[in-house]
Amino acid sequence: MSLPVPNLDDRRFQDLVDEAKRLIPTYCPEWTNHNVSDPGVALIELFAWMTEMSVYRINQVPDAFYTHMLNLLGFERFPAAAAQADLTFWLSAPQPNPVLVPADTPVGTSGEVGQLRVFSTSEDLVIRQPELVGALTATGGDTYTDAWEDLSLNLAPVSCFASDPITPGDCFYLGFRDSVAGNALRVSIAAIAHGIGVIPDEPPLIWEVWQGEGWIPISVPKRDRSGAPGDTTGGLNRDGTILMLVPNAHEPLTLGAHRAYWIRARLLPTAPGQPAYRRSPQIQNAQVVSVGGTVRAEHSNLVADEMAGVSTGKPDQVFALANRPILPRRGDEVVTVTTGSGTEEWEEVDSFIKTGPDDRHYVLDSSTGEVRFGPLIRYPDGSLHQHGIVPPEHARVSITEYRWGGGSIGNVGSSTLSSVRASIPYIDSVTNIQPATGGVDPESIENAKLRGPHSIRSGARAVTASDFERLTGEADAGIARSRCLAPVESGDPIRLLVVPQIEEPAEMLQIDDFALPDEMVANIGDYLDERRILGSKIEIGTPFYQGVTIAALMAARPGRPVNLVRDRAMAALYRYLNPLTGGPDGQGWPFDADLNAATVFQLLEAIDGVERVDEVLFFEYDLRNHVRVGFGKELVKLGDDSLFLSTNHQVVVR
Repeated sequence: MSLPVPNLDDRRFQDLVDEAKRLIPTYCPEWTNHNVSDPGVALIELFAWMTEMSVYRINQVPDAFYTHMLNLLGFERFPAAAAQADLTFWLSAPQPNPVLVPADTPVGTSGEVGQLRVFSTSEDLVIRQPELVGALTATGGDTYTDAWEDLSLNLAPVSCFASDPITPGDCFYLGFRDSVAGNALRVSIAAIAHGIGVIPDEPPLIWEVWQGEGWIPISVPKRDRSGAPGDTTGGLNRDGTILMLVPNAHEPLTLGAHRAYWIRARLLPTAPGQPAYRRSPQIQNAQVVSVGGTVRAEHSNLVADEMAGVSTGKPDQVFALANRPILPRRGDEVVTVTTGSGTEEWEEVDSFIKTGPDDRHYVLDSSTGEVRFGPLIRYPDGSLHQHGIVPPEHARVSITEYRWGGGSIGNVGSSTLSSVRASIPYIDSVTNIQPATGGVDPESIENAKLRGPHSIRSGARAVTASDFERLTGEADAGIARSRCLAPVESGDPIRLLVVPQIEEPAEMLQIDDFALPDEMVANIGDYLDERRILGSKIEIGTPFYQGVTIAALMAARPGRPVNLVRDRAMAALYRYLNPLTGGPDGQGWPFDADLNAATVFQLLEAIDGVERVDEVLFFEYDLRNHVRVGFGKELVKLGDDSLFLSTNHQVVVR
């Protein structure tokens, strides 16, 4: 239980008025009219109101003491986090030589709507022309057939899917001499229309790339930058092109005695109502060129070689940078001190606790942008200890460079980052095909005060499951939820299940959206390594997302539009069965909470316009292959490492 906060003066307006009236007979007995219409009583009420305001301010003193105490304990607010976006740079035309988009290239919003926001690329992007060196076909197992000669020399058409009849899991591979990570590829296909039966715009296949540990999807946009369809081949059934945005990870792999950098088209099981291939499509020729490239960027502005001030030679100096909040520093972003003998780089530390008198240390507050140098502290024996060297008098204090920005304002929508703020040869345009996500404002003072006691009580050590969950949330601003599962047996690792923050609407969420970025996993691992118990092992992953789809039969109230009621019911179901916004409290579906028909009946009956709910059935759903599993039921159980993710609901309103 928290300590009680004293109320220094609990008198209110009416208490002050009554007390003043009681003193009138003592100090002014001739004053006998105490009604509210009397001018003197009006003055009493005026001064009572002014006194109440002063009393209110006095009672804020304990709150100020509380804040100062947290500061004395070294408690800090969470800084702002920068939004991240994938920027696709388009070439004016395919170039024979590699085209470099250097790191820190600034790209801004158009400025037509809202204030200007600038994103900077996080690393170099090299757009190079690919060289095809192999082609394979494979059944669902590990049987590979070399199709390179037939394809490259145009000897005979190549059947993409080798099984007869064709089977989900069959693959068609294209191998490259070098990695095409991050490149936007335009694959030109010369095909024979044999794979009849499928819907041309929704063929049951997916393009994937080998990233070293597994196959991950390649994005094929619905439209290219000119508005034309991203895939004009109708599922490899006719001559056309496919635009592929290869992820920024592509590693070599040996398949069928051939080592290359592979991408593949994999045949999927058909969804309900979706027609399948009756025969395999056949390809006569394939040509691949790079038309652009995609690179990660963050919402930040780069400032280079800023002078913070001139040293006075005294301890505990503070210099303020011109911009804030400051984003986490990279290796080349350091404070320098320049004297007559030259310029030296100093080292940033979290605090001066372990700083000796000869250490060139400084502390940089990300929220305020203040650079602080070591203090001079008097110890109980009367001795003075300098924690860190003080920059000499008249020394110039600068920072090589830093990035500032961040916050939720950086979560811009798709196709809004379109203005390259630097000239790059052969680059025609740029865009963000997906919205920017991950931008978080600095922690509010009110939230920091609420969090303070929890952090101080458990300290900065990860011991219990709740410690791991709390510290995981501190490791990366893009984390929405986490769950810690204790080891089952001695020697087993601690399982940490992480759910990332996603800005997509609930009905648009896919299982791949919940994949953890490598940077987030690294941040969690580094943060917990400093705080976990020696000898403990941590396994960072995602929950098992249990797919579920709901079939509901309902009746609308007389006069209510059936389509409107159905849309409301669908929105409620997607919002309720959701890892981020679901559950009874809207904070995400709880771990270990089963799904039963009674709660869904209550949810649907509470929707405006619903007369009654006749039937509700649940179906387990394979989120990867997009198919129902088993029969309808009224209860779906959930494991302790699982969360529900709903999709493809069927609601009938009569």
